[in-house]
Amino acid sequence: MIAVLKPILGRAFDLPVQEPEREVPAPSTSSRTTTSARIIGLLGPTPVSIDDLVRLSRTSPAIVRTVLLELEIAGRLERHGGGLVSLL
Repeated sequence: MIAVLKPILGRAFDLPVQEPEREVPAPSTSSRTTTSARIIGLLGPTPVSIDDLVRLSRTSPAIVRTVLLELEIAGRLERHGGGLVSLL
C-alpha cells in the first residue's frame, strides 16, 4: 500500500521496523479453576452485586463476568434486577 503513494509523493520513504509480537501466555488451568472456585464460593441463593463479586474475589471484572456467563450457560445462575446475581 505504501508503494502506491511513492509516485504521488515523489519520494521514497522507509517503513518503521516492527518488532515481532510477543505471545501472551494463557492463564494456567489450575489458576483459572482456583479463580472460578473463589467466585462461585462467593455466590449463594441470596442475590449479590456483581461489583461486590469483583471486589471480594480480588480479580478483574472481565474474569468475574466470564465465570458468571459460564454459570448462566450451565443453567446455574439467576440474574436479578440492579446487577444482582445468585446461584440456582
